[in-house]
Amino acid sequence: MTSTLIENAMIVTQNSLREIIRGNILIENDRISYIGNEKKEADTVLSGKNKIAMPGMINTHSHAAMGHFKGLLDDMSLEGFLEKTFKLDSERSEEGIYNSSRLSMLEMVDSGITSFVDLYYSEDMVANAAREIGIRSFLSWVTLDEEFTTQKGSPIKNAENFINSNKNDPLITPSIGVQGIYVSSDENYRKALDVSDRHGTILHTHLAETRKEVYDFVKKSGGKRPIEHLSEIGMLNERLLAAHCVWATLREVKLLAKGKAKVSWNAVSNSKLGVGGIAPVPEMLENGLTVTLGTDSNGSNNSLNPFESMKYAALSVKNERWDASKITAQTVLDMATINGAMALGRGDLGSIETGKKADLILLDSSRPNLVPTTEVNAVSNIVYSANTSNVDTVIINGRVLKHNGILSYEKMEEVRESRFN
Repeated sequence: MTSTLIENAMIVTQNSLREIIRGNILIENDRISYIGNEKKEADTVLSGKNKIAMPGMINTHSHAAMGHFKGLLDDMSLEGFLEKTFKLDSERSEEGIYNSSRLSMLEMVDSGITSFVDLYYSEDMVANAAREIGIRSFLSWVTLDEEFTTQKGSPIKNAENFINSNKNDPLITPSIGVQGIYVSSDENYRKALDVSDRHGTILHTHLAETRKEVYDFVKKSGGKRPIEHLSEIGMLNERLLAAHCVWATLREVKLLAKGKAKVSWNAVSNSKLGVGGIAPVPEMLENGLTVTLGTDSNGSNNSLNPFESMKYAALSVKNERWDASKITAQTVLDMATINGAMALGRGDLGSIETGKKADLILLDSSRPNLVPTTEVNAVSNIVYSANTSNVDTVIINGRVLKHNGILSYEKMEEVRESRFN
């Protein structure tokens, strides 16, 4: 058994009472075994002085294999962005996917993300990268109609083979995804749902991201909007994790809630792509939807920064609704942590509590941007003042992957010089 003790930290637990306490955290193997003021023996002792301990953040929508796309798809129309993205995607090699995924994962760990949800093809290469880096990964092999895909063979069969090959891995949770209603027939959606049901996985998809997507489908379907249609064919259920949902009406929000689907809100990516408007998050929350936060890819966001995502998400709603009280820092922190765990059906993640997985981070609160931080303002400071420079320590599954601001990964130079295409 290996053990790590974090001493005398301010602990933002994110438990059901949202308690903030000062004390020690004992990690034994991959789980938190004690929280309190007793001094415990451990193999490794980390000082929590001037540190905020909080759950690692859960990024619920990304495309890790697009890590090297940053700066290549900027300042162009959405149509131009998609056209260039598809071209770059069509030129990928498995080696490039693996290396680009490593790059994204290192950025996520460095930024305080301990779990992420991915949507891409060749998820076997992404899984190999995740095992090497040591990040917790929820990987959805993307499916679409065969007439649109560049995958070899059937995307549905590829996804199911990936799930079968990666079960019972401590860090990799395989699943199935659908690219979106613009390239997926009802038949493909139903087949993906069948795989999800039989294997008990999430089903991850893009949904109602842009006005064009919605109104193209309205024209094609004779008046039905995408979310309405997916409701009619039985796709809106508790396994569905829908990314974006910017162009959802109140009726569609209620349909999502009725089906107990989950939403990944990607505020930075959506605004950078100019999709128009802000997702109806207040209405989602009022109707009991579980809303989480995603960064999307480095192609559309240019960074995988959860602090930027939290702050911008909150500010965008406050500004659009002309009401600074419309969404709170605590609500947004919940989206980045405990809500992400709920959306993935992982009750052992998302908070610092005895018995839960040891996925947590330490923020350096002695840096000027977090002075002063007390129990009174800790949550607000995390959401509105913190940034990635505050991430001192990252622990995933009980393993320290970053400490004193330095990643433990020893092949960074290899990643920098590797092939990405």
